[in-house]
Amino acid sequence: MASSLHTSTLHSLPLLARGKVRDNYAVGSDRILMLASDRLSAFDVIMGEPIPGKGALLTQMALFWFDKLGPQGLNICPIHLTGEAPESVVAADEVAQVHGRSMLVKRLTPLPVEAVVRGYLAGSGWKEYQAAGAVCGVPLPPGLRNASRLPAPIYTPAAKAAVGGHDENITFAQTVEMVGLDLATRMRDISIALYEAAAAFALTKGIIIADTKFEFGLDAAGTLTLMDEVLTPDSSRYWPLERYAEGSNPPSYDKQFVRDWLEAAQVDGKLWDKSPPAPRVPDAVIAQTAAKYQEALQRLMG
Repeated sequence: MASSLHTSTLHSLPLLARGKVRDNYAVGSDRILMLASDRLSAFDVIMGEPIPGKGALLTQMALFWFDKLGPQGLNICPIHLTGEAPESVVAADEVAQVHGRSMLVKRLTPLPVEAVVRGYLAGSGWKEYQAAGAVCGVPLPPGLRNASRLPAPIYTPAAKAAVGGHDENITFAQTVEMVGLDLATRMRDISIALYEAAAAFALTKGIIIADTKFEFGLDAAGTLTLMDEVLTPDSSRYWPLERYAEGSNPPSYDKQFVRDWLEAAQVDGKLWDKSPPAPRVPDAVIAQTAAKYQEALQRLMG
């Protein structure tokens, strides 16, 4: 099994922040080295056990989608990649930590909204629909079931939480209050266009992208720019097309496998309450999760 990196330790660059998965380092005042660790976050809690090879896989998949959807491909919107090699900005003894799992990106002002697009009813959206017949204020037709394909993709944003907090579903009207009508509208429209293009391509590879989330920032000129990761199994729900059946959760290529295990996990004789610390994830669950991520990459990229 590949060696794993839970937490990076670069000494040549100042650490800006450690997120749930990524460690961000400042490169001058205008760029960031974004390093994907092998940490796993579920229910907004970071697990103690890394998934070997995950950071490199997430980076490879994100670069694939940036290339397909950004200026070099369909040109749906500007992206945060600089095109420079991450290895070029670290010390020689740090290249091994950085290689294959990092992106050198423009330093942006991030917008405080996660741009979530759903093409299918699943997860918290399914629970909300059962209770209210709507998701994030978007009314949906009656009679839908778990994993139903929606008549058209819907935009259901979330307010970003700090590390350890839970992202909160919000309405489009609330995003307008947060960032203004123009930015809120462009984020929504670009997110739906990105999702539709990616979902159509993934279907040709036998993968359903049930939902996903995008993050955006503004550059110095105020240009709305796609940032962070895109369309990875960490930020999306990937289902195998041949196993899809309406009415039940299809087996996922993402971290849903770990989520399902955690839903039944016990701490001190009680079901885990989804607050830190997380229960210890068994080796077998780690190995199966790593295999699912790998299969998603192989299906998508061939």
